[in-house]
Amino acid sequence: MQLSNLIHAVDAHAEGEPSRIVLGGVLDVPGTTMAEKAEHLEVRGDELRRFLLHEPRGLPSLAADLVFPSADPRADAGIVIMGASNYFPMSGTNLICSVTVLLETGTLPMREPVTEVTLETPAGIVRALARCEEGRCRSVSFANVPSFVTELDRAIEVPGLGTVVADIAWGGAFFALVDATSLGFSLVPDEAPELGRIGEQIKRAAAEQVPVSHPEREAGDTIIFTHFHGPARNGGDGRSANIVSPGRSDRSPCGTGTAAKLAVAHARGELALGVSYVNESILATTFSARILEQTTIGPYPAVVTEISGRAWITGVHQLGRDPEDPVGGGYMLADIWGAGAAAPLAEEAL
Repeated sequence: MQLSNLIHAVDAHAEGEPSRIVLGGVLDVPGTTMAEKAEHLEVRGDELRRFLLHEPRGLPSLAADLVFPSADPRADAGIVIMGASNYFPMSGTNLICSVTVLLETGTLPMREPVTEVTLETPAGIVRALARCEEGRCRSVSFANVPSFVTELDRAIEVPGLGTVVADIAWGGAFFALVDATSLGFSLVPDEAPELGRIGEQIKRAAAEQVPVSHPEREAGDTIIFTHFHGPARNGGDGRSANIVSPGRSDRSPCGTGTAAKLAVAHARGELALGVSYVNESILATTFSARILEQTTIGPYPAVVTEISGRAWITGVHQLGRDPEDPVGGGYMLADIWGAGAAAPLAEEAL
């Protein structure tokens, strides 16, 4: 056996949504902040994301977090968050998985009963509290970057579907939040294929028709998720199915989507500060959330939300590539990656 590009990773999932936490093998990338590192990778080093998350090592539902030292004195570490199809400024499931892995592997010291961990993300500094017991990270609560609404009840024309009404909000990324019941969905597992297909259609139309920009971010922004929401089915306060490119349902309730959902509820006068909100996923796993405080982001009223959930480690891996493997750099096929998927391979390898 001969391997190159050897990377040490620990896989975990937060309430069903899987992440791959890279602890070794990627020494550093250019940039001082995590936002600058993410931008460099997206523009000049995207082969690393494909190596980690595309076949034959990855799958559409997997994300990856690169752990780096942070230049920000407030942070214990930094993470760059990569999805199977793009990069995320912030992700609740990836943060919960990263905190759990950093503590349970001893990369950061664990203190019982509560360990405070501060991570720099591309969206900013996020402070988390991990409840720890007998060497285990039992749950993670984090104060998310401020969330705000840019538009309520925005009409979006979706080809083949007609007019869809959505709320546009930032919860760590920009979301188009859509009432699932208005489209006949109950947000149950059997609906996952159709939710993914329609969610991608809505996201593409929203991104084309609704320009968005975070007032305090230099990076260009666009709507990257459709977040379906509806009534709870398992004793919570609501249920969500967040659609992630290339067109699949988040297995968790989605942390940043839940934050955006709370910002919309607060903007409508439906949720007060400090009131607990339990959000169910399509798998019936849950995040608990609440609004901690009000603030402003540029011209927008905003809220700081706290999201709480659990993560579990699922494996420890050494990932590499045989130098003779013609497709070892990563590939996608449309049968599981959706229409328009491309295999980034040299013609001579086909």
